[in-house]
Amino acid sequence: MKTRIVTFGEVLLRLTPPGYLKFQQSQMLAATFGGSETNVAVSLAHFGMDSSFVTRLPENDIAESCISNLRSHNVDTRDIIFGGERIGLYYMESTASMRAAKVVYDRAHSSFCTLEPGMIDWEKVFQGAKWFHWSGIGPSLSQSAADVVMEAIEKAKSMGIKVSSDLNFRKNLWKYGKKAEEVMPALAKSCNVLFGTEGEYQKAFGTTPIGFNVETKGDKLDPELYRANCEKIMSMAPDCTHMFIALRNVLDAERHVLTGLLYTREGKLYHSPIYFIQHVVDCVGVGDAFAAGIIYGLDTYDDPQKALDFAVAAATLKNTVTGDFNLIKAEEVVTLMEGEAGNISR
Repeated sequence: MKTRIVTFGEVLLRLTPPGYLKFQQSQMLAATFGGSETNVAVSLAHFGMDSSFVTRLPENDIAESCISNLRSHNVDTRDIIFGGERIGLYYMESTASMRAAKVVYDRAHSSFCTLEPGMIDWEKVFQGAKWFHWSGIGPSLSQSAADVVMEAIEKAKSMGIKVSSDLNFRKNLWKYGKKAEEVMPALAKSCNVLFGTEGEYQKAFGTTPIGFNVETKGDKLDPELYRANCEKIMSMAPDCTHMFIALRNVLDAERHVLTGLLYTREGKLYHSPIYFIQHVVDCVGVGDAFAAGIIYGLDTYDDPQKALDFAVAAATLKNTVTGDFNLIKAEEVVTLMEGEAGNISR
């Protein structure tokens, strides 16, 4: 029987100028759906898992289109609830050469932002589920959304369901009077599996980033440099059994270097191969592909090294797919893990 995973967060309508046009140059915007937890749900479904996504949407044709799109990827949408005024939007201007990508959010007063505790029947949602995943984006949107995340975590843990979080810090979203440092520690400390970047762990646990400066295949990574931070995080998150650090170095718009670390409750530290990506098509959703890869990897492999390697390979392949969703099958990830494609430095 497939493991049922529930993800929870806000789905967004993404509006992007074609090609590498700036907003001022384009009279057209391509519309697709995305959002961190949505991306994880779609990726897990493509890996062949029983993937369920929970959110709140308005009752209109755009929401119906969104649900149809998710269903086309075999994501279970039966527990989505309806209410509120609107779906959240984000506009994205693609990166090019040395020009950074630009994101403009328009999600104030969205159906998800105005979600309140008690609106979702978590007991019903979690029936048959083995895993619950959320991210730091939900708590960044409103105090009520943060309260619903806590409500979901507490119910999941009371039902014996494993809880994971991608710490996901977006500085432009924390606008309701609270800082990430005030909200995230209480939510993150009770999770069983954590993943994020060094900067995101800094916001949630107060660690100091070490940095990742690998640029060429001749450069080396010393995983032991990260051990002290891992130990500190584990001491602050007593229920955590696995924590993952995604490490990325952006050389320019098309060339990224990507790897990852895993630290376990037993004190074991693992590191993945380093991938040198020569042609990034779309880097949105790479962290979500990493998170989905972790969930799939831990559920599929008894070997933590294989779980980590799967996650980093999945994240690497997302760079080749346009849009938020990682439309990659598990078999394609395994092919890259086995060294049959891509450029790897071991």
